Amino acid sequence: MSRKTWDTLIQNALIFDGSGEKPQEMDIAIKGGKIAAKGMFLPRSMAAEVIDAQGQWLMPGLLDIHTHLDLEVDLEPGLPEVVRHGTTTVLVGNCSLGTCFGSQLEGDQDPIVDCFTRVENIPKSVLRKCVEAVSWQSTGEYMDHFDSIPLGPNVGVFVPHSMLRIEVMGLQDSISREPTEAELKRMEGLLETAMDQGYLGMSTDGLPFHYLSNEPHTDKRIPTQFASFGELKRLLKIVRGRDRVWQTTPILEHRIKAFWYFMLTSGRLFGQTLKTSALSAVEFVLAPKAVKGFLGFASLMNNRLFKGNIHFQALGTSFRIWSDGIVSPLYEELETTCQLIAKEYDDREGRLALLNDPVFVESFRKEWRHGREEKGFASFKAKHFLPDIMVPRDLYRMNFDGAPVADWEGETLQQVFDRLSRYHGGKTDEARSDAEREAFDKFPRPTADDADFMLHMMREYDKGFRYWVDVANVGNRSTLDLLLNKHTMPGFNDSGAHITNMAFFDANLMSLKLAQQKSLETVATMVRRLTREPAQFFGLDVGTLELGVQADIVLIDPEALRNWDDASNRQLIYRDLFEHQQMVSRSDGVVTHTLINGQVVWREGDFGPALGKQTLGRALRAA
Repeated sequence: MSRKTWDTLIQNALIFDGSGEKPQEMDIAIKGGKIAAKGMFLPRSMAAEVIDAQGQWLMPGLLDIHTHLDLEVDLEPGLPEVVRHGTTTVLVGNCSLGTCFGSQLEGDQDPIVDCFTRVENIPKSVLRKCVEAVSWQSTGEYMDHFDSIPLGPNVGVFVPHSMLRIEVMGLQDSISREPTEAELKRMEGLLETAMDQGYLGMSTDGLPFHYLSNEPHTDKRIPTQFASFGELKRLLKIVRGRDRVWQTTPILEHRIKAFWYFMLTSGRLFGQTLKTSALSAVEFVLAPKAVKGFLGFASLMNNRLFKGNIHFQALGTSFRIWSDGIVSPLYEELETTCQLIAKEYDDREGRLALLNDPVFVESFRKEWRHGREEKGFASFKAKHFLPDIMVPRDLYRMNFDGAPVADWEGETLQQVFDRLSRYHGGKTDEARSDAEREAFDKFPRPTADDADFMLHMMREYDKGFRYWVDVANVGNRSTLDLLLNKHTMPGFNDSGAHITNMAFFDANLMSLKLAQQKSLETVATMVRRLTREPAQFFGLDVGTLELGVQADIVLIDPEALRNWDDASNRQLIYRDLFEHQQMVSRSDGVVTHTLINGQVVWREGDFGPALGKQTLGRALRAA
């Protein structure tokens, strides 16, 4: 048998090359993991394998620019939940959290578990499995270790600021005092070294509901939030000097302070432009106009006067969050529900004690009703889309998806509350079954309002009632406009985080679907925004189909994409890997093939034999 010139030939596809230009029908040949030839009617006889992609779209592998897969990648390096959706590059170390300094275990302090549990809503049992897999002790060893595991997608890494502080100061001191000059210099030295090793930049965090999870620190936020402006300015001077990226989140409690910190992007004010990737460009249901403020600020910073380069990460779908009782990232914003979440995951008695404490109950009622009464300044602000509290607390927004009573499944909590109110008012025929009647009889009489309703639900069922809320991008009314805005950056998926609460692995595909609904030209633009554009911003050699580059490719069936609905294809499944349930998304049929380094890792509903067995992707080192 004669030796073939190419390993794989993909024929007859409509090719979007990532440039944003009009797509072309073309063939692509792959040899040794790289793109070896492109052209019309390349001879089939020269290829060992031929993929007939008639009627399909071919594009560079998609980038997921915001993930928390730092932990999962060392338990299951193939990252199957990622590649099935056409993603071939993921960025980790976001939101100031990561594992690049090793386990950082010291005495009874377990910083990875302490930081990740509540911020990313990952159970401690899962996190401890991840910590056990850590075999490195430095940023250099971390980057190198990817060469020795059967990595699926490529991985780019940020230096996480919380873990940098812990590495230098220890966990306790990192949340209780300012660093000394010697400690600041050591942080600068570690950051410089990491930049030399190819790290993408540094990540920080300012969200007010990111708390530690281990006693005695459950009332403390993660270490990055204890840093002064001066500390961040010094560290980010190193990042800007290397033309790397600052990944961050806004300081929501102090909006003026948040915008002052964001001004660190300015080359005019700070001598050199700092590339900044910030969360997030979404249309919040309670503050739909807030995104205009972020994008207006970005427009101001990115002009010639300020010489900035800040982009807000955009989510390509509705921001749907599931909650198990009150256990959810949503409710970390309220002081009372934050206390409930701070209890150990299985500590039902501890939560019940709080729920029966009259002082707690009164505080909960005030928070739950804040800004939702008929009168008052807080209500006035909420009605004008400037709420003090961003978490939706309206029962009509909450949809049962795992109800404790079968009659409630698929209904809103408001529908159940309304029926309960009529039942307590004497209309006993409102109960639709013996099970519902029994449940209604356990509610206090009267159940005065939705705060009373939620208090009883938590007392009676704890985490045993599950529901979802769309907190942003409702109905995707403005999602495409946000994805296409020149001051945003699509690709924010939060993959690997909030494992029972969210499933945005497929959000890049939804971005393409929204573009498809407009025009083929818009699809070409969206492909560029999900591939070449972020690759250039982060300094990575991926995202193109040029000759000689690593063959990271995705094939998409446009008709399957047109008919696919992401919201109805999110599932809660048990994953043996975690010995725990996880929210996942399914887009089977949309992505027909995913190739990494020329190897097929997903083909028409099945994983390729190389995934998780061979090292395919690589640690991407910023140029």
